[in-house]
Amino acid sequence: LLLVVVLAACAARASEITFELPDNAKQCFYEEIAQGTKCTLEFQVITGGHYDVDCRLEDPDGTVLYKEMKKQYDSFTFTASRNGTYKFCFSNEFSTFTHKTVYFDFQVGEDPPLFPSENRVTALTQMESACVSIHEALKSVIDYQTHFRLREAQGRSRAEDLNTRVAYWSVGEAIILLVVSIGQVFLLKSFFSDKRTTTTRVGS
Repeated sequence: LLLVVVLAACAARASEITFELPDNAKQCFYEEIAQGTKCTLEFQVITGGHYDVDCRLEDPDGTVLYKEMKKQYDSFTFTASRNGTYKFCFSNEFSTFTHKTVYFDFQVGEDPPLFPSENRVTALTQMESACVSIHEALKSVIDYQTHFRLREAQGRSRAEDLNTRVAYWSVGEAIILLVVSIGQVFLLKSFFSDKRTTTTRVGS
């Protein structure tokens, strides 16, 4: 399975996607990037199996810039060496039974400043400086919220998986206990049951 998503180009952009990655599947995404642009790829497996996935990033020439096998989460920053379409893929081909839920954040370029320095004859005012500080703090808060939300989703998935295993184990133990109890009842009953003996008279 190959999923192709072409993301629109702009001066500075960030794409956050959470998607399902079935077993024995591979999904790729494509991004047009200009030369000299700084980019960051961050991903995390939220649910499924051992919470791991293969990740691969290639430049327009097919050169592998990043490749990791069976990673739960990671982050990679690079600067585009040339113009063109960059490809990054997530693979679950090593898994034959479990599908995964994968989150990734692909940031291209840097956010433009709130108050451009060109055409300015004075420094930032106190209010403008406060706005810049608040803006940076809000971006940090958004990042923290995203990470905590992913951790909460991953923890909930682990708890539900553990709860399912405990439930199955409890049912199995109950069945075994019932079988053993019935077996003991029949065994004890055989000990105390009267065995009738048959006598035969031999006539002379």
